[in-house]
Amino acid sequence: MAENEEEKGFVVKDRRRFTEEAEGEQEKQEQRGSGEPASGEPPGGGAESAFEQEEHEQGPFPEVTLATFIFSLSSSALVHLGEIPEPETNRTLVDLTIAKQIIDTLGMLQEKTKGNLDHDEENLLRSVLYDLRMRYVQKSGK
Repeated sequence: MAENEEEKGFVVKDRRRFTEEAEGEQEKQEQRGSGEPASGEPPGGGAESAFEQEEHEQGPFPEVTLATFIFSLSSSALVHLGEIPEPETNRTLVDLTIAKQIIDTLGMLQEKTKGNLDHDEENLLRSVLYDLRMRYVQKSGK
C-alpha cells in the first residue's frame, strides 16, 4: 500500500516568467527535461540577479525601525501638504485629505503603542505629530 501512495505523487512546475533572460532559460530547461538550473547558475535565474541589480543601483535600504517608519509616513504627509516636492515628478502638490489620513494614521499608531515605546521613540512620534498637525491647520485654515 505504501508503494502505491508514493507513485501517486505530483510534480509542480513553476511557469512564471520574470525576465526575457529567464524565459529563454526556462525553455532550455524544459527541453532538457530537467527542473534544475543549468550548471553554474544560481537558482532563480534572472529574477534574483535583476533584484540584486536594482538594489545595487538604488543603494541599500535603511533598516526598518519604528523611527524610519515614522519618518516615511511623515515625509508622505509633507509631500501631500505641499511642503516638499514629490520625489518622482519633483512637483509640489497639495492634497489635504490624504495628508489628514496619514496624520491620523500616525495618531492611531501613537495610541496603539502607548506604554510600549522607549523614551526616544515616544518623543519622536509626539514631535512629528505636533509638527504635522500644526502644518495641516495652517494649510487648511481651520
